Amino acid sequence: MNPGGYAKLLDGIKARVRAARSRAAAAVNSELVVLYWHIGREILKRQSDEGWGTKVIDRLSLDLKGEFPDVRGFSPRNLKYMREFAKKWPQKAIVQTVSAQLSWSHNTALLDRIDDEESRCWYARQAVGNGWSLNVLLHQISTGLYERQGRALTNFARTLPPAQSDLAREVLKDPYSLEFLGMGGDSDERVVESGLLQRLQKFLLELGTGFAFVGRQVRFEVGGEEFFMDLLFYHLKLRCFVVVELKAGKFKPEHAGKMSFYLAAVDDKMRHAEDRPSIGMILCRSKNKVVVEYSLQATGRPIGVSSYTLSRTLPENLKDALPPPEDLEKAMLGEDIG
Repeated sequence: MNPGGYAKLLDGIKARVRAARSRAAAAVNSELVVLYWHIGREILKRQSDEGWGTKVIDRLSLDLKGEFPDVRGFSPRNLKYMREFAKKWPQKAIVQTVSAQLSWSHNTALLDRIDDEESRCWYARQAVGNGWSLNVLLHQISTGLYERQGRALTNFARTLPPAQSDLAREVLKDPYSLEFLGMGGDSDERVVESGLLQRLQKFLLELGTGFAFVGRQVRFEVGGEEFFMDLLFYHLKLRCFVVVELKAGKFKPEHAGKMSFYLAAVDDKMRHAEDRPSIGMILCRSKNKVVVEYSLQATGRPIGVSSYTLSRTLPENLKDALPPPEDLEKAMLGEDIG
């Protein structure tokens, strides 16, 4: 028989072992990345100061493999990555505080895909801060997250306190890439909404860190009448509800009025005392900047307006994971999918 409290003791020890192993693995990875940076810097220095040619990398690869036969990572290709790594990250402090917290695969992906130092540093910091896997990092780069972040048209500066306004503006992006749905531009709002819910994990990834899903077609009553919000989220960093309305066409001024009504209802019926004012996000296929700005001036509720993109062309790695658009449309119409 196990003594009282044994199970709790065992669970506590197992948790400590897992945590220690995780820290040890992170430390090993950090040391490896810094080592690669030092090797790359030495190669750069010799090639610059002493005029060594590229063939020295092949020789260095053979000698290092001979000395350390059980150690992987000394192929000519990887040594060239080390040289490029040191070249594009010349400051050791950044390597130690940012790059060393990412796997070598993350770092080589950044080297391969991003030439601009500012955007490369931004993606690296985001990957560290949000714990992005390699696949998530590649996805964010391929959809141009750096260029889209904080680009939505909003009235946040006027309707929110400064600290919340800045964070809220950075949370929204423009445009939103919904191409993982594989739908054409003529898909209506309900079909898009249904697709988003079937691919909720992908949609949350596109929305960004901090969004928690609350519900779809959320019902509430005002004056004895029934109303429904398309999608409702709660943002953990902003500490507020986020109402999302999907529009299949171009933004219209009345969309802002309807969103203001929804936000007033959420603040009155759902918002807790410690929550901050709810935020509205209108996603539409297209928008006229001047019309949006005039529309947002007419409301005292915090609202952002962004466009979204759709495509029937799916990346190869998603084709097997997503039902075809025709099946989604049939499902919305209540038809059998055979």
